[in-house]
Amino acid sequence: MSRFTLPRDIYYGAGTLEELKNLKGKKAILVVGGGSMKKQGFLKRAEDYLKEAGMEVLLFEGVEPDPSVETVQKGAQAMREFEPDWIVSMGGGSPIDAAKAMWAFYEYPDTTFEELIIPFNFPELRTKAKFAAIPSTSGTATEVTAFSVITDYDKGIKYPLADFNITPDVAIVDPDLVSALPLNQVAYTGMDALTHAIEAYVSTLHGPFTDPLAMQAIEMVFSYLLDSYNKDMKAREEMHYAQCLAGMAFSNALLGIVHSMAHKTGAAFATGHIPHGCANALYLPYVIKYNAKEKEAAERYAYIAKRVGLTGNTTTEYIDALCNKIDAYNVAMGIPKTLKEFGIDEKEFQEKISNISALAIEDACTGSNPRAIDAASMEKLFNCIYYGTKVDF
Repeated sequence: MSRFTLPRDIYYGAGTLEELKNLKGKKAILVVGGGSMKKQGFLKRAEDYLKEAGMEVLLFEGVEPDPSVETVQKGAQAMREFEPDWIVSMGGGSPIDAAKAMWAFYEYPDTTFEELIIPFNFPELRTKAKFAAIPSTSGTATEVTAFSVITDYDKGIKYPLADFNITPDVAIVDPDLVSALPLNQVAYTGMDALTHAIEAYVSTLHGPFTDPLAMQAIEMVFSYLLDSYNKDMKAREEMHYAQCLAGMAFSNALLGIVHSMAHKTGAAFATGHIPHGCANALYLPYVIKYNAKEKEAAERYAYIAKRVGLTGNTTTEYIDALCNKIDAYNVAMGIPKTLKEFGIDEKEFQEKISNISALAIEDACTGSNPRAIDAASMEKLFNCIYYGTKVDF
C-alpha cells in the first residue's frame, strides 16, 4: 500500500497572505526567523490578519538558519505556556521546520528528540493545534511536506524528521513574499527545488501521483530559474509555485542520497558551512552519474532530459546533457563545482569524510535512492565531489 498526503488547503497567488484572517480559532503563535519579514511589513500584516480573525497572537521570533534543538525546545515551552490552537509559521524553511518540531513537543511534552528522529514515529498531532505554513523562499517546500530538518550543533549533524503528521493543514504560497529575495537565496533555493523534483522522480517510491508533480516542477525550474535569478518577477512567482509542486512530489515519493549527503555535510566542516541548497546543487550531477548505473534510474534521467528539450542519441548522451545543463545553471549562478572549490579544507575533509559517509548511509533519505550504496562507495563519491573527478563506479 502507498500513501499520498497533502495539506487540506493550499492558497496561492499574490495577496493570499490575507487568508490568515479566515482561520478559525482563539489563539495563534506566529513563528518567524530573522528580520526580513518584519522589515518588509509581512510580519505585521500576518499578525493583523490573525487578530482580524479574532485570535490572540503571540510572536516567537529569531529562529536561526538551520534551526537548533535548543530553539525547538524554547518554542515548544512558549507554546505550552500560551496554549495556541493555531501554529502559524512564516519565513524560509528554517522557521517552518522548527515550528513543526515545536508542535510535537507542545502536544507531547514527554516525548524525546531521540524518538522523533526515527522516521515516521511521531505521535498523533492536532490534539491541541493545527498548523499553517507560509514560505518566504522558493525551495524547501516545507509548507506542503511531511519533513523537517533540525540541527544538533554539538554533534555537527542535521536530523531530517519525517512523518505525515507534520504535513501542515494550510499552506499559503504568496509570491509577494519572495520578491525581495537575495540572489544567492534565489540560486540555492531554486536548485534545492530542482533536486527535490529530480530525486522524487527517480526515487524507489515514485508513482502515478508523484511523477506528474515532479516532472511539472522540473520543467518549470528549467524554464524560470535563471530569469528569476535575473530579477524577472513573473519568473520568480512561477518558481514559487514550482518549488511547491516539487515538495508535493518528494513529500510522498521521498528523496535520495543528494539529500543524505547534504544533511550530513552542511554543519560538518569548521572551514565552511555549506548552505543546504548549495550542497544539493553541487552534489546533484555527481549523484546522477552514480545512480545512472541502475537501468531504471538511467531511463528516467534520460526522459527528464528529453522533456526539457535536451538532445542525444543514447541514454548516456541524454544523461550527460542533463548533467551539463545542471552544471551550466550552477556556473550561471555562482555555485562551485567541487567541495574544494567551495573552500572546504582538504585535510579536514579527509579526516572527517569516513565518518560523514557512514552517517549519510544512515540518513532517512538513503533508503529511497534508486541505486544501493554502502559507506565505502559513499566515501568514493564524496571524494569525486571534492576533487571534481569522474564517477566511474
